Order: sequence, then structure tokens, then C-alpha cells
Amino acid sequence: MIKALIFGATGYTGLELIRILASHPHVVVAGGSSRQWAGQMAGESLPFLRGHRDFVLCTSEELSRNPQADVAFLALPHGDSASLVRPLLETGLKVIDLSADCRLNDAELYAQWYGPHKDPEILGRAVYGLPEIHRERIRNADLVGNPGCYPTSVILGVAPLLGRADVDTGSLVVDSKSGISGAGRGAKLTTSFCESGESFMPYGVLGHRHVPEMEQELTLLHGQPVRVRFTPHLIPCSRGMVSTIYLRLTRKVAVQALRETYENRYREEPFVTVLPHGSFPSTAHVRGSNRCHISIEVDERTGWVIVMSALDNLVKGASGEAVQNMNLMMGLDETAGLDGLPMYP
Repeated sequence: MIKALIFGATGYTGLELIRILASHPHVVVAGGSSRQWAGQMAGESLPFLRGHRDFVLCTSEELSRNPQADVAFLALPHGDSASLVRPLLETGLKVIDLSADCRLNDAELYAQWYGPHKDPEILGRAVYGLPEIHRERIRNADLVGNPGCYPTSVILGVAPLLGRADVDTGSLVVDSKSGISGAGRGAKLTTSFCESGESFMPYGVLGHRHVPEMEQELTLLHGQPVRVRFTPHLIPCSRGMVSTIYLRLTRKVAVQALRETYENRYREEPFVTVLPHGSFPSTAHVRGSNRCHISIEVDERTGWVIVMSALDNLVKGASGEAVQNMNLMMGLDETAGLDGLPMYP
């Protein structure tokens, strides 16, 4: 069995990793870290684990000192992962970082959005972990920067259109909505029940940190600069995400022609579904799964393409994608531990 460590095991993405790996046929969780519950068995702090395989929680420093494992998931806040990556790699572990510390290629760009990077040399070593785009590079990687949830929904939504002469893919307008779990498990006034339970609000309107990640990957795919006008919103549900993406047509095109582009691009992808014409993605239909549902329409009156994508921000937008990357890195079936149905209704 492959032994996995989860740094940040008691945050939402860490908890989701535990849930997914509990049913993985080839992986066991050998240890995890937690600031608050270090020194306890995981089952004491995480009641949903009772009756399942247990493990000891310790500090990140203790967990990294003598890591008896094969792979490490870093489900830590931005800035906290970077200093752990190199020591873990030197012990022979493969590392999947769920923070932003390995996603961007440029240390100066990282500094603009997150502050100085603690180990900028690892940026050139990391592979951006979106399997539908970088599958072969991920197979050969020892370090993967797991994508953010919003970028996963946007990049998968736009990628098939890049390079089409009838669509202006140089500038996108993206309107995204995410469940509250995307803000993390820490207590915050803005994400408390009374503040957010009956509320719906935009945030990060002129500077969300996922923008450079989207632009980096879409520019690399397109071969020329892509700009993203991105507005995220917080919606009153625990998990789930929908991104609606608008692109201007350069000439008239039938929606079926664009749909065929998506169907051809994603026909062999195990976790991306192009919905039938007239059917629209819903968070309820992907909840708890590693799937992304995509729909495309053409507004002939205004001359715009509308792409809609939905995923679970904690699964395909984070921990599920991390397990998908691990499967590729460890030579396993890519779908191992991830082929369950959504939690519907």
C-alpha cells in the first residue's frame, strides 16, 4: 500500500483528502498534521473517522522530520507550504501542494499577489496539476502544484476554444459563484452563518489571487496573452462552484460546431462531461464528486459565446484533483478512489 501524509489534515481540503483516501484501494493515510490537535489521534478530533483506520496528528515540523511515507499532500495556507517542499522531496517523497506556493512559474508574479516566496527555486520544478492539460508531465513529476478551484473551472471551460478563429479568446469575462467552504475552515465573521446564510455577495472584485493563475495557464495554452476579467461571488451553500464565462464571437458560428469542439476535446476524459444542448450545470449534480460538468451556448443576438462549468470546489477544485494527480504520479489508474457518484440530492 502507498503511504500518504496530509499536512493540514484538519482543514476542509485536508478533511476531504481523508474522506477520499479512506476508500482508495491502494493508499492509506499514515499521518497528518494539525496546529490545534497535535498529539491526538485523528479519530478524537475528527469524529467522522471513528470506526475507520486512525492515525496520529502532530505538528508540520514533526511530520516532516522523519516522514515514513511515499507521498505528501500539503493542504496548508499559502506561504506555509514552500519551506516544506524541498526537505520532503530530498527524502524521496512525491509532493502535491494544494496551496498557491507551486502554481505560478514566476517568483516576481507570486510576490505581487502573495508576498515574497520562501523558496522560489521550487517554482521551476513544479508541474501545474491540471491532468486534462498536463497529464504526461504530471506522470513524470515529483512535485505538483495543485490548481485552485476557480482556475480549474475556468481553464477546463475555455481550453477547447483556444485557437479558434471564430472566437476572441484573448479576453474573457468570468462570473463565478462558490460555496462558503472555499473560504477555509477558520472562523471568520464574513463566513459565519448569520452573515452568509441569507446573503449573496461579490468579493475580490479587482484583485482575486486566482487571476494570475488563470492567465498564466491560458496564455501558455493559447501561445499568446490572455486577459481575464474575473468576479467571484460567495453563495450560501457549503460546497459547489459554477463559473459562467463570456467570449465574443469574431463571426457567426453555430452552437453545434462549438459543441463538437468540446465533445472531441473531452471525449476520453474520465471526469469532464459536456452536457446535452439546453442542459445547464448544477452544483447539486457534481457535489462530492471529482467531476466537472460543462455546457455551451451561443447568444446570436449579441454575438457572444456563453460557457458554463460546475464542480465541487473541495473535490475537483482541490482534494479530488490532488488524488487524481497522485494516481498519475504513482502509476495508478487515474480514476482510483474517485469514481463514486455525486452526493445527490
